[in-house]
Amino acid sequence: MRLIAEMREGDMISDVYLCKSKQILKTKMGKSYYALLLQDRTGTLDAKIWELNNAIGHFESMDYIRVEGQITVFQGANQLNIRRVRKAEEGEYTPSDYMPCTDKDVKKLYKELQEMIQRTKNPYLKKLAEVVFVEDKAFVKEFVQHSAAKSVHHGFMGGLLEHTVSVARMCEYYCTQYTELNRDLLVMCALFHDIGKVEELSAFPYNDYTDEGQLVGHIVMGTIKLDRIMQTIPGFPVKLGNEVKHCILAHHGELEYGSPKKPALMEALALSLADNTDAKLQTFREALKKENTTDSEWMGYQRLFESNIRPTSK
Repeated sequence: MRLIAEMREGDMISDVYLCKSKQILKTKMGKSYYALLLQDRTGTLDAKIWELNNAIGHFESMDYIRVEGQITVFQGANQLNIRRVRKAEEGEYTPSDYMPCTDKDVKKLYKELQEMIQRTKNPYLKKLAEVVFVEDKAFVKEFVQHSAAKSVHHGFMGGLLEHTVSVARMCEYYCTQYTELNRDLLVMCALFHDIGKVEELSAFPYNDYTDEGQLVGHIVMGTIKLDRIMQTIPGFPVKLGNEVKHCILAHHGELEYGSPKKPALMEALALSLADNTDAKLQTFREALKKENTTDSEWMGYQRLFESNIRPTSK
């Protein structure tokens, strides 16, 4: 199988890919064409079908399709100009080849998450975490496989677990440097902060926003889930419950970034900083992995960073 990440300008492609999206558009001259987004486990690729003739078979979004065409470069990014396409038949593809996955050991990450829970001394926070991440087997199965985003950062299978553990590690470190921080509150909220994404985003291969995700969003969805569970734990302190909910509601840091609340607790501020750090650095990492099609080591303007970026010199 020819992987998307290995494609270069001029390559002739004849292989099967997942069609993530299909749009029927028109040129300035009024001629119809198809704009596709193809995917395999290494990434996505824009594709165009300019000539709608007998060589173009019927297919829809989320179908696996066999395509033939050539790689060109448009605005600094690879694009596949497709000449022939048909819906792939069973046996021509293995679905797992088309799902981007974490390169980390998922079992080790989940074990590390469990160890963080076991180190927790507050009995109420520990029980809350055990209900979410140990006792609810169906949720755990989804959580460890889920992505953390549709795009931008950790948008791959296992990405949510990878991001969660990374944020929690940073929060553990913060507690060694700033002793005023409540370790149990901060680290457990780091584990909780994105649990709403399991319901906000559909599973692969779709990995798109659900109706509830669009209307409510993972921050509020996760807070509601935690509130319901806290009500089932006998004697869960109201004040502690409000602090947990505040940390989740404020973890994007700023109102313009989607936070219903701005941080009012030191732990909420620390969580928002750790979350932002991991998201931004992972986004930068993923940008650096993209093929640079120019002669310069500079990779061009990146909208998310509002800057031209390049890798560090070796």
